[in-house]
Amino acid sequence: MRFRGPVLRSILALAMLLPGPPAGAEGARPAGFVDAADVVDGLVVEMRYFGTNNFVGTAIDGYETGRCLLTSQAAQALAAVQHDLSARGLGLKVYDCYRPLRAVAHFRRWARDTGDVKQKRAFYPDVDKRNLFALGYLSTRSSHARGSTVDLTLVTRRDGAEVDMGSPFDFFGTRSHLRAADVGPGQSRNRFLLVEAMARRGFRASSKEWWHFTLANEPFPATSFDFPVR
Repeated sequence: MRFRGPVLRSILALAMLLPGPPAGAEGARPAGFVDAADVVDGLVVEMRYFGTNNFVGTAIDGYETGRCLLTSQAAQALAAVQHDLSARGLGLKVYDCYRPLRAVAHFRRWARDTGDVKQKRAFYPDVDKRNLFALGYLSTRSSHARGSTVDLTLVTRRDGAEVDMGSPFDFFGTRSHLRAADVGPGQSRNRFLLVEAMARRGFRASSKEWWHFTLANEPFPATSFDFPVR
């Protein structure tokens, strides 16, 4: 069928309005992204979604290796945080960095599967998994996909032991809220020590997840990527 005149122009105009594939969907790492371990001296990396120790209980789509990929700006800011903390004998351990859109799609499929609750006791004991998106514990458009958001905690530089934050990473419940009332004073101090160190170098904290930080002046504020972590 051959289209002419106004019909052809309408079709072309509509095509221009339709969303294209997510940035980086073809698989190549875009310019401007780096392996944070190459930039942050002594960074401890435990990418939870590359393995099975996470709320789903399996490796997540898009994580082909355990690298912490971030935008160069976020990695440089994280290096400055690491330098600041070293004076206290502390350092950083990352759990998640850049997260491809295909990983979020994996989370959404998992949330609809009400029969899969093998990780409920450890990660969401008091929450129906079907409500994790509605309650804000998971996001359909994760800031991680923009490459300047990181999930992390404090460790001692001497032996890499995690500092007590009052709840584990990815624990979906009020105990993980930054100002949770049911954590001890020492645990609360540790959380705000991390918040202050990150804020000093330009990261914003999350009120619902003590481990979640986004670079305020992120270089891709409106772009979500989908290239795999490799």
